[in-house]
Amino acid sequence: MGDAVRDARHGRRGALNSPPHGAPQRAAGDRRAPLRGDGAGAVATMASSWLVVAASLLFATMGVCVKLATVHYSSGEIVMYRGVVGALLIFVVSRWRGETLRTAVPERHLLRSVTGVTALCLWFYAIGALPLATAMTLNYTSSLWLALFVVGGAAVIGRRAADRALGVAALIGFAGVVLVLRPTIEEGQLWGGVMGLFSGMMSALGYLQVAALGRAGESESRIVFYFSIGGAVGGAGIATFTGWHAHSVVGIGLLLAIGALATAAQLLLTRAYARGNTLVNASLQYLGIAFSYVYGVVLFADHVSWQAAIGMLAIVGAGVLASLVRARHARREAWARS
Repeated sequence: MGDAVRDARHGRRGALNSPPHGAPQRAAGDRRAPLRGDGAGAVATMASSWLVVAASLLFATMGVCVKLATVHYSSGEIVMYRGVVGALLIFVVSRWRGETLRTAVPERHLLRSVTGVTALCLWFYAIGALPLATAMTLNYTSSLWLALFVVGGAAVIGRRAADRALGVAALIGFAGVVLVLRPTIEEGQLWGGVMGLFSGMMSALGYLQVAALGRAGESESRIVFYFSIGGAVGGAGIATFTGWHAHSVVGIGLLLAIGALATAAQLLLTRAYARGNTLVNASLQYLGIAFSYVYGVVLFADHVSWQAAIGMLAIVGAGVLASLVRARHARREAWARS
C-alpha cells in the first residue's frame, strides 16, 4: 500500500531507488553541506511519522470493515464500491485544490488498474478467509516481491553483488511467509493463504506501474483516481459473474467506511512521504500488522500461533531491511548525480 504512494512520489527519478521527493538540494560542489537544519528536520520527521501511524491505523481499520463486509458482499462487490467512493472523494478533493484529472496516458492507468484491482480482490478474499493479522501480513509481502524483482533484474544485467542484501532480505521474508502459511495449511485455510500471498505479488507489480506513471508526470491524485475508476469497473465485472447481494443499512455503512478509510489513509501517506524520511515512514507502516493483530484478537477472537507470529516478525524485519537497502542505493545515486 505505502510502496505505491512512495513510488508515485519518486517515480520520475527511478522505480525502486530514488531520493525523497522534495528533498532540498546540496550546495554545488559541497558534499558535506547539511540538507536541512537539525531542528526543522526533526520536526518534519516527527510530524510525518505520526501521519504514517495514523494511516496505518486507518488501513487496519479498513481491514476490519472488509472482514465484516465479506459476510454481506463478495470481494468483487467490495472492490467496486470502494472504487466508487474513492473516485468521488478524490474528485471532490481535486476540484477543491484546483487540480486537473485529465490524463495523457490512459493505457498506463489501465495496466495499473488490472494489476491493482486483481491484488485488491485477492487481498479482500484473504481477509475474509484468514485471521486479520495474517491476511495483512501476506499483503505486506509486496516489499519482498519488489526486492525479488530487483534481484532478478540485477542478475540479468550482471549486478548480483550490488543487490545481495536485497536477496538476503527476500530470503528472510519468504522464510517468514512459510511460517505464516504453515498454520493455514493445518487449519484448512491454505487457499486463503495462497490468495493473500499472490495479493502481495500483484501489489508489487502494481507499484511498478505506479512508478512508471510517476515518471510519465502523473500526479498522485490522478493515479489514485483512475485506479479507483478501474476498481469500480473491474469489481463490477467480477461481481457480475459471482453474483450481487442485497443491501442493508449495516452493509452500506461498511462499504462507505471502506472507501473513506482507504482514501484518507492514502492521502495521509502521500503527505507523509512528501515531508518526512522515506526509510522511517516505510518502517512505521508495518505498524498496520500490529494494529490488525490487536483488532483480530479483540473483535474476532483470532488465534495466531507462535510460528505465525515469528513469521510475521521475519516479514517485518525483511521489509525494513529491504527499505534500508533501497534507501542506501538512493543516497548513492544522489551523491553520484551531485
